Amino acid sequence: MDLKLERTTLALRLGDDPQRQFPSVHIAGTNGKGSTAAILHAILSAAGYRVGLFTSPHLRDFCERIRIGTRWVSRPEVVDTVGAIKSCLEPAGIRLTPFEMMTVLAFHIFAQARVDIAIVEVGLGGRLDATNVLTPLVSIITSIGLDHQQYLGSTLAEIACEKGGIIKPATPVVLGKLDQESRDVLYRRARDQGSAILSYGQDFTLEKDASGRYCYSGKQSQQVGLQLSLNGKFQVRNAAVALASLECLQDSFPVTTAHLRAGLRSVHWPGRLDIVSTRPLVILDGAHNIQALQALLAELPDLAPNRCPLFLFGVMRDKEWRPMVAALEQTAAEVVLTAVAQSRAEDPYTVQRAFSSNCSVRVVEGATEACRQLLHRAGPQDAIVVCGSLFLVGEVLRLFPEAGAAPRSLSPHDRWPERI
Repeated sequence: MDLKLERTTLALRLGDDPQRQFPSVHIAGTNGKGSTAAILHAILSAAGYRVGLFTSPHLRDFCERIRIGTRWVSRPEVVDTVGAIKSCLEPAGIRLTPFEMMTVLAFHIFAQARVDIAIVEVGLGGRLDATNVLTPLVSIITSIGLDHQQYLGSTLAEIACEKGGIIKPATPVVLGKLDQESRDVLYRRARDQGSAILSYGQDFTLEKDASGRYCYSGKQSQQVGLQLSLNGKFQVRNAAVALASLECLQDSFPVTTAHLRAGLRSVHWPGRLDIVSTRPLVILDGAHNIQALQALLAELPDLAPNRCPLFLFGVMRDKEWRPMVAALEQTAAEVVLTAVAQSRAEDPYTVQRAFSSNCSVRVVEGATEACRQLLHRAGPQDAIVVCGSLFLVGEVLRLFPEAGAAPRSLSPHDRWPERI
């Protein structure tokens, strides 16, 4: 990983700066940025706009990362566009990192498709992320937490400074629920850039009413009786951030109440508090840091009331996973540890040694085999919870073919290899 903007900027310039050919929304955050992007994509699509969506990582198929409306980018589009990009870069001696190439690819696909607007998720951090060549209509920062410290800094203030690097001059900024230290950093950055801020809990809220539906209150509008298809209180906060961002877009991309309702009801974001089976109950969540895991654990009493939680857990070596182990010990009836087919995957036996003797822990090699064993032995009183990494969720998701979104652009005979 080599975080800098020079290569991406040069690569885009050689391709006639496709990122300048469509308006965009830029989203950073430790957690919640993908879900917020998906909600915005769903609402704007419901309003009839041609909407591009760029997110990462993918769960099952590389094509998930780049979408236009409900369609994933197709294999031929990827192959042809990457070939065209490389033909421009190689004579100039420019070599991109994988994520830089994905970013340049997405922007070319969006420009070629003439999207009305693109929703773009930051890959890592913000200030030096390849996506930070955009000049967006709105900048969003969903949350700040301790993650990727080796790249972004060891304190919340340092991480907030990196993520705040997406704030552009005179561009509205929407903030999710943040600690005071991070808020102070981002307010200073916005003030220096002359950018107005909308902040969760201060300028907008989304709260459940007596009927179980949601009421949105913002600076410019109020909405009542809203339904959200995504599980979890944290998704309610992400939806509030999306609705506040739409207020900032209202002059350029007006959205009606009917569009809001349709988008919130239809949005689906696999692998985030995703119930993929009820017999037995199976919940997939890509919680890959302590903040996300704590949010998941807080939701289990509502999602799996009176159930005995059996966890399948696998984590990446570069994560601060020991606090996650401590949190699991307080909740889990049993933990099965495994590793995904990733070079970054932590050795499950190393993770096992971090557990105390008070928690039942065992290792099963191979994520799908580990999940199959849990499915075989789980009873009606149990709940299987898969977490620790989106890569783990992606491998396990193959056992549930009816769950998640299916590729819309490929025929049954046009299949991707397992890894791209």
